[in-house]
Amino acid sequence: MGCGDKTKDDWKRDLSPTQFRVLREHGTEHPGSSPLNHEKRTGLYQCADCGQPLYSSAAKYDSGSGWPSFWEALPGAIATSTDFKLAYPRTEVHCARCNGHLGHRFDDGPQPTGKRYCMNGVALSFAPRDETGD
Repeated sequence: MGCGDKTKDDWKRDLSPTQFRVLREHGTEHPGSSPLNHEKRTGLYQCADCGQPLYSSAAKYDSGSGWPSFWEALPGAIATSTDFKLAYPRTEVHCARCNGHLGHRFDDGPQPTGKRYCMNGVALSFAPRDETGD
């Protein structure tokens, strides 16, 4: 079954309640709650729902925000929209494959992009890469 074929009940069955709230209902996890904040290994951060590779560990940095942060997404991995849930517009980040809500993008990140992709750790999974290149 492809992402576009899933019903709300399918998403609820396949995701934890917290993942469903974040990925499908545009929720936000508590800052500092994700073990991925402390992940230092080489690898790829993927969509916790569909497995789409989203971010390389080479683009991860400690933004001090309490959420896993990256200065660049993998090419074609994400899509964005404008979120008006607060008093000001924000750039919401979604998985390009399943449209799951991942977090938000801000213009206060490090060079070379100046972007901060502030992601909900519960919306991500981590696939470590063998340091030997295998």
